[in-house]
Amino acid sequence: MPAFYEGVELRQAIIMNHEILFSRACSKIPGGVNSPVRAFGSVGGTPVYIASGKGTSLMTCDGRTLTDFCCSWGAMILGHAHPEVVEALQRQAEKGTTFGINTEIEVQLAERLCTLVPALERVRLVNSGTEAVMTALRVARGVTGRNKIVKFDGCYHGHSDSVLVSAGSGLLTGGITSSPGVPQEVANDTFVVPYNDLTALQELMSERGSEVAAIIVEPVVGNMGLVQPAEGYLQGLRHCADASGAVLIFDEVITGFRFGLCSYAQLCGVTPDLITLGKVIGGGLPLAAVGGKASLMEQLAPSGKIYQAGTLSGNPLAVVAGLKTLEVLERENPYPRMAALGKRLATAINQKAHGFHCAQFSGIFTMFFTPYPVQNLVDAKRSDTKAYASYFHHALESGFYMPPAQFEVAFISAAHTEACIDRFCSTIK
Repeated sequence: MPAFYEGVELRQAIIMNHEILFSRACSKIPGGVNSPVRAFGSVGGTPVYIASGKGTSLMTCDGRTLTDFCCSWGAMILGHAHPEVVEALQRQAEKGTTFGINTEIEVQLAERLCTLVPALERVRLVNSGTEAVMTALRVARGVTGRNKIVKFDGCYHGHSDSVLVSAGSGLLTGGITSSPGVPQEVANDTFVVPYNDLTALQELMSERGSEVAAIIVEPVVGNMGLVQPAEGYLQGLRHCADASGAVLIFDEVITGFRFGLCSYAQLCGVTPDLITLGKVIGGGLPLAAVGGKASLMEQLAPSGKIYQAGTLSGNPLAVVAGLKTLEVLERENPYPRMAALGKRLATAINQKAHGFHCAQFSGIFTMFFTPYPVQNLVDAKRSDTKAYASYFHHALESGFYMPPAQFEVAFISAAHTEACIDRFCSTIK
C-alpha cells in the first residue's frame, strides 16, 4: 500500500467494490452521480470511486493507484493534497469553516485577483463557474437593457438556462434548448455561432447587434476538447462587441491562471469587459469569481440594482486554499515546466499516432481520434468516440486516469514529472 495511504481505514482502502458503490449510489442519486460525466456514459463501464489523492496519484476505493491527468477538471494545478494548502485549510478549519459574514481573507483574495488581473477593477466571489457566468450575463443584460446573448457552439459556460443552448437552424434565429426544463423562450434569446468563424459573428452582429447584451466565449475552448482561437479571432470579438455596444465576456473558469499567473486575456492581449474565473483560484475547493470594469460591476447590489447573493460566497476555507495556491504558483512558477511537459507529451504521442492526434497548448491536451486538426465543434464531432472509449479504458488499465469523455481536456499539474509523462506515452501503441 502506498505510503500516502497510511491512516486511511482498510475498509475504505481495499474492500469497497466499485460496482457495489455505484449500485448503492444509483438507488439514492439520479444516475448514481452528482455530475453527469462521472457516470462514464461516454466511455462505458463502471465509474471509479476515489478514496484519496496525493500529488499526481489517486487511490481508488478498491486499492488501485492511478496517475491523474484529469486533476479535478483542472482545479488541482498543484496536485492533490499539496502540503501547504492542506496546512492552510487545517489552520482555518480550527478558526471556523463558514460565518456568512465578511472576513479579512476574502478582501485579501479580491485584492490579489485584481492585482494579478488588471482587467478586474472590481471582483465578486461566488461558489461555482455556473454562478459566475450567470452573474456576468445578468450584469450585461442589466446594464445594456438588452436580452439577447451570443455564445459559440461547443463552448460550455455552466448549466444555467441561457447558456444550456445549442445551435438553431440559422444564425439569425435563437438557439434550441439542450435540456428539458430550459424554456424555448429563453433559448430564443441566445444566438449560437460556430467557434473560430469570425465572418459568421460579423454577419449576425450586423443584423441583430443592437439587440445583443453580451458576447461570451471560452477564449481557449476546453469543452469540445482543446481548441485554440484562430489568429485575430479574439481581437475580432472585441471589435464586434465595441461596434454593437455589447459586453464582451471571457469565460476563464478553465484558462484563468492555467498558463501563467494571469488571465488568458493578458496573454492574448485582448481585454474583455467581464471575466469569470474558477477552478485554480479555489485551490481545489468550491470557489469562483466574476469581475471586470468597475462601471459594470458596481451595478451589482448593494451598490447597484442588479441582484446577486450567496450564503457561502467568500467561504473562508475556499478563500485560504485559493490564496495559498496563488502564493505557491507565484513563488515556484511551475508554468514553463508544465508547458515543456505538455510539449514533450504531445510530441511523443504524435510521432507514433495513426488515425488520431494529440492537441496541446501549454499544460493542457486532448487526444482527438481524428487525424485532422480541430478548429470548431463540427471538426471535433468527426472524432471517433468509440475509439476514445477504448483508449480511455486502456489508459485506465495501464494506471492512468483520463477525462471519461472525448470532448474534455486533460491537464498537467505542477506535480507531474518527465517520468509521469514518459510512462503515459509508453502506453500509446
